[in-house]
Amino acid sequence: MNLDLTGKNALVCGSTQGIGKASAMELAALGANVTLLARNEESLNTVVKELPNMGNQKHHCIVADYATPDYLKVILHHYQESNPPFHILVNNTGGPKGGKIIKADSSEFLSAFSNHLICNHILVQALVEGMKSEGYGRIINIISTSVKIPLANLGVSNTIRGAVANWSKTLANELGKFGITVNNVLPGATLTGRLETIIDNKSKASGKPIEEIEEEMKSEIPLHRFAKPEEIANAVAFLASPAAAYINGINVPVDGGRTGNL
Repeated sequence: MNLDLTGKNALVCGSTQGIGKASAMELAALGANVTLLARNEESLNTVVKELPNMGNQKHHCIVADYATPDYLKVILHHYQESNPPFHILVNNTGGPKGGKIIKADSSEFLSAFSNHLICNHILVQALVEGMKSEGYGRIINIISTSVKIPLANLGVSNTIRGAVANWSKTLANELGKFGITVNNVLPGATLTGRLETIIDNKSKASGKPIEEIEEEMKSEIPLHRFAKPEEIANAVAFLASPAAAYINGINVPVDGGRTGNL
């Protein structure tokens, strides 16, 4: 199986922690030149130094904030003027805050739509011509199992993730003829800061101890444990590799079997 990413250039978003960081680490371990994109410059510089390097890899970082999509366009344009094309794009950003959909303000939907779909689209538009010229493209979107079955108390997230999944499938249909694949990775409950927040909110709402909430959540997962970020990253790395050249337009749940459908 060809998992070698030597000579490939990858842009990984939201990559200073959690699933994004783990994905960047795995892509670098497989030989890719990795560029991190996030808003905290200090954290970016720290993670760049942690990335595996066989000696001839070139790792970089881009400071950008999804709160300003127009500025994101400008930053990407300037970066690409002096750097080679990207072969791999990992779209990843923190999810919208939880809560019942009926209580969500319209501004929450607009903000989430901008962060998760508009910024993803800006990134694809900026990178896709380079992928075409290289004859190799892998676009991987980190979204959620909620695109299969909506999750309770994640109303805005459920809505926006569904939009991203349909956008992704449309892209897959349009870009496949150029050797560019577009797929979604759907993490289940994963040991990240977001999961800690969800557990804490459930604990406060129910009055139950955090440990009890954790056990209740684990009991819904056939593997009876939470995922490690590295386990999600393994799926990302495979989809980014030459071995996954004929996999296109699909959702890949990495959730320990929690999702109750096929």
